[in-house]
Amino acid sequence: MAGASPAPPLWYHRDLSRAAAEELLARAARDGSFLVRDSESVSGAYALCVLFQKHVHTYRILPDEENFLAGQTSQGVQPKRFKTLLELIQLYLQPSQGLVTTLLFPVEREETTEERDYSDGEDEKPPLPPRTASTSSSAGSAPISPDTPPENVTASNGLSTISHEYLKGSYALDLEAVKQGANSLPHLNKTLVASCKRLHGEVDKVLCGLEILSKVFDQQSASMVSRMIQQTMSQGGDQELEHLVTKLAILKDLLSSIEKKVNTHASMGSWILSRGLGKTLDEMAVTIPHDIYVFGTQENSVCDKEWVETLRCALKDYTETDYKPIAVQTLWNIKILCYLFVIVCFLGNKGAVGVSFMFNGTSFGFVNCHLTSGNEKIHRRNQNYLDILRQLSLGDKQLNSFDISLRFTHLFWFGDLNYRLDMDIQEILNYINRKEFEPLLKVDQLNLEREKNKVFLRFAEEEITYPPTYRYERGSRDTYVWQKQKATGMRTNVPSWCDRILWKSYPETHIVCNSYGCTDDIVTSDHSPVFGTFEVGVTSQFVSKKGLPKSSEQAYIEFENIEAIVKTASRTKFFIEFYSTCLEEFKKSFENDTQSSDNVNFLRVSWSSKQLTTLKPILSDIEYLQDQHLLLTVKSLDGYESYGECVLALKSMIGSTTQQFHTYLSHRGEETGNIRGSMRVRVPSERMGTRERLYEWISVDKDETGGPKGRTLPPRAGHDYVKALLPSMFTCSRNDLTTGASSAEETYIHTYMQTYMIHRKYMVEMECNTNIRKTENYIISLSVECSVGEWLQKLGLQHYEAGLLHNGWDDLEFLRLTLMTGFVLQGHKCSHVQQAFNFGY
Repeated sequence: MAGASPAPPLWYHRDLSRAAAEELLARAARDGSFLVRDSESVSGAYALCVLFQKHVHTYRILPDEENFLAGQTSQGVQPKRFKTLLELIQLYLQPSQGLVTTLLFPVEREETTEERDYSDGEDEKPPLPPRTASTSSSAGSAPISPDTPPENVTASNGLSTISHEYLKGSYALDLEAVKQGANSLPHLNKTLVASCKRLHGEVDKVLCGLEILSKVFDQQSASMVSRMIQQTMSQGGDQELEHLVTKLAILKDLLSSIEKKVNTHASMGSWILSRGLGKTLDEMAVTIPHDIYVFGTQENSVCDKEWVETLRCALKDYTETDYKPIAVQTLWNIKILCYLFVIVCFLGNKGAVGVSFMFNGTSFGFVNCHLTSGNEKIHRRNQNYLDILRQLSLGDKQLNSFDISLRFTHLFWFGDLNYRLDMDIQEILNYINRKEFEPLLKVDQLNLEREKNKVFLRFAEEEITYPPTYRYERGSRDTYVWQKQKATGMRTNVPSWCDRILWKSYPETHIVCNSYGCTDDIVTSDHSPVFGTFEVGVTSQFVSKKGLPKSSEQAYIEFENIEAIVKTASRTKFFIEFYSTCLEEFKKSFENDTQSSDNVNFLRVSWSSKQLTTLKPILSDIEYLQDQHLLLTVKSLDGYESYGECVLALKSMIGSTTQQFHTYLSHRGEETGNIRGSMRVRVPSERMGTRERLYEWISVDKDETGGPKGRTLPPRAGHDYVKALLPSMFTCSRNDLTTGASSAEETYIHTYMQTYMIHRKYMVEMECNTNIRKTENYIISLSVECSVGEWLQKLGLQHYEAGLLHNGWDDLEFLRLTLMTGFVLQGHKCSHVQQAFNFGY
């Protein structure tokens, strides 16, 4: 048997962050203090951090092809190779080895019981699941592991004692019997029977309890359980082990059957339709299906295949729309499922799963997590979040320098975050009974930690207007159960908003939270399910109407200067890397030309225009560039590690003059400084044509009583208005037509007229006047006795809305279909319409 591997040296801090390493060295405050941590930029490499004259110097330790280690040294000093990290450090403990100073004082790891005790005392640890392969869309899980799992654990229970006695004595007798031709192991069988006597009794107790429960949910199973219990009570002897295995198998099937019945009885309609308590959708908007649905569950033991089908059927029942599951990811009993409209941290049982994908030109990320429970475990929950942020593998692999909060246009983070309320239980209950949530939100741990910038930096959350979602009595939503008997004593779980939805989006993007609340009719859990619905602007897959730009028509992104203030005690040089989907590949600047420091813990670094590269987008059209973003990361020359990242929107930088930008830098979920500068996005005049993108395609007005006053497009003046409007479409100007119309009506009429007039111009040139009159008469005939809204629906407004949402504002395909449909109904050939569009476009 191999011996236990030696414990790592205390000066080795594993995956400690660069910022945390600098803080430890600053506290040591002695020249020659040192520690080693994992490199943030190169997998399998290390970073040796040394304090000298109040500054931190970082040296990379890189493995070669043979896994020998070599340290970065001063120029002219020949590097030496070592088999182990310990051997390398022992060399640098000697003077004159090429470092800024000799290594003198190791800074040891700070380990506390609270940080290393990963069992929260509330949840059992299931066995480690197998790693799953990535799906076609980006998906990942982040099990957060303890630093050093135990090599060997000896259980001091009866089973281990009996097994030890068998191996010590009876094992030799069974082995001898097998050598002599026996086909059984009688002594082992006797040992197992003795070991499982208590298990027999426990199984029988559970079966008796389930017999009652099954009568409520499954009458057929109830009779089966009764017969089985009667048969097994009298069985024993040689067949005892076989009967125990049979009982366990039937027990598993029975539990699964009852669980299915319970899930079937629990309606998910309120969850899918965002109905319940808090901010909910208007009754008119509830009936409109969404393009994307993402479901996150914790402590969900239903198998993946069954859960996928259950949700798919529920979506079809409540939306009358077929949705395709595009991503499924599971860690323990934490599941995340993503459905798309078909048009297109190992910590007990805690951790996170995520999925990500591109929707046209917009990237989406979704993270579902289950963080550590317990009122007092705030620090560990914060660490859970930071570990997930760093370890969850989602999104574009080229963006590995950025944590997942900056890899997506829109990132949604939800789950059982387990943050609690810091207030006396009776005060909490009194506020809940009076529906006064504001005082409770002021003592909400998540809100307090966010205010300190400890977690969810620059994330957003909609206002909470619903009661705490945890911990209810199962089967009811009238009573909070805030005490729970544990083996260690009575445990208090105060009512809290454990279940949350937060999001983070790139600047100058369109996102609106339309609902945020919880259901009040799903009572199978001690948590109330939380829902949120969002309206999100989606970028189209842009195709330039003018083709690829010539050199004279090339757009440029030019920087005059950049200045960054980074939180560091290092005095190394820095460079900037630029990433964007509008660039063929990432670009990097030269090293900064000036730097200064007024504070030992901060460094001001600057780049002039000579040090900054000019960026050339792959397309030069302004409509394309207005949707693009630029990611920047400030990296050190000594370790090629990031000291801060940010994102800039190009939209506000477009123009003939330079524009100023100023934003914060973050790294690994922490704010690490700020960055400012002057830049401009120069777009050639030939590529400047654009139209404003609108998102308010649905408007629901309310009268004084609070009731809805119409659907997608409220009538303006009845069918008389439409009758007067339609003939003028062919003779009047646009402004004359849209007086009194809503913005959506106005935009639709303008677009429709533009397309129709292209068609009409071609018909005039082809001398098809009869077809023109018949087409106009057909359009007018649709307006008989109808409102503006109804008329637009007849003309194909639903196609228009679908084109706006799915394909972008410039998609006029629905108009082609509308005109072709009109010609078919009038008995005309469609070729004229097709030629008209070819002519016009």
